[in-house]
Amino acid sequence: MNWKNRISPAVNAIAPSGIRKFFDIAAEMEDVISLGVGEPDFVTPWSIRESCVYGLEQGYTSYTSNRGLLELRQEITSLIEREHQITYDPKKEVLVTVGVSEALDIAMRAVLAPGDEVLIPEPCYVSYKACVTLAGGKVISVPTKIENEFRITAEELTDYVTPKTKVLLIGYPNNPTGAVMDYETLEKIANFAEKHDLIVISDEIYCNLIYANTKHTCFASLDKMKDRTILLNGFSKAYAMTGWRIGYALANPVIISAMTKIHQYTILCAPITAQIAAIEALKHGEKYMKKMVSEYDKRRLLILDGMRKIGLECFEPKGAFYIFPCIKNTGLTSEEFAENLLRAERVALVPGNAFGDCGEGFIRCSYATSVPKISEALVRIENFLKNHVYR
Repeated sequence: MNWKNRISPAVNAIAPSGIRKFFDIAAEMEDVISLGVGEPDFVTPWSIRESCVYGLEQGYTSYTSNRGLLELRQEITSLIEREHQITYDPKKEVLVTVGVSEALDIAMRAVLAPGDEVLIPEPCYVSYKACVTLAGGKVISVPTKIENEFRITAEELTDYVTPKTKVLLIGYPNNPTGAVMDYETLEKIANFAEKHDLIVISDEIYCNLIYANTKHTCFASLDKMKDRTILLNGFSKAYAMTGWRIGYALANPVIISAMTKIHQYTILCAPITAQIAAIEALKHGEKYMKKMVSEYDKRRLLILDGMRKIGLECFEPKGAFYIFPCIKNTGLTSEEFAENLLRAERVALVPGNAFGDCGEGFIRCSYATSVPKISEALVRIENFLKNHVYR
């Protein structure tokens, strides 16, 4: 039997993640320094872990409401109101999900009909396009430029919008570039979304990882945007809770109800233990988050200075925990650079084209690792350039 012919055409059309290839190679090698994984190197703070342990001891092992524990939804809406001055109804406008990845997937499935177009600025997180394709939508990639620090503008979006465009998907602070949007630019994009009657899905998982006195603007907080925005966020990055798989979506009641339908048949509910931990994170986790962000900032400045000193051009990332150096002056493609560096100097990073075609000529490096490892990685990259590229 030819099993490939039995697989859904939509699944066959999706390429494997461009990130995994290099980590599969690295897994078979010793003494590898990884700058590739988008995961905090911190352990989840103890008080958050302890709340989970206590919950287990008290026998909290059951299902929860499909939408998540009401207490957690109340804490989420309180946070959004406190930080962004937006009011959401915890009973009708919040859905707790298994990570932001699930929230993105079911948001797409809830709003897209076959052939609907989704505008996606590139470079972008690797799952964005796949979620659109699996939901039956059509991806319309909108390239961004290093000259504009990989920020998208309303003018650039205008060149790609058609009568079939239904959704604009944005993710800022950005993975992989570390780009952050300013209020004025987002305001123009909001006007663009209103003019073309678009749903905006705003992935703001890195909104608390901001540096250099930069301010994050929540897209839903912009004038008239709350009702047309699906706001996605979670706990993985800011609270070092990647393995807990806990995220959430905020939107108008009709969209949340539609997303909940999909969620209840595929997931039922997020794990109660992770939800209990998330409540503790929102109540008492801010001090730990700020400490981690302070440490990321030190690493950010170290790797930025180091990359520039060894001759790789890069703009200053002001959000998330990634830097996106340009390697075009080496004459190598992104994949050649990543693979040759890994084999020659045992440093793992991600080729920029894994995040879209306009990422070609760049590499993504995560600074969510220790200062000694970053310092050693910079030495190894410099050796690679001297001994294998510029010789």
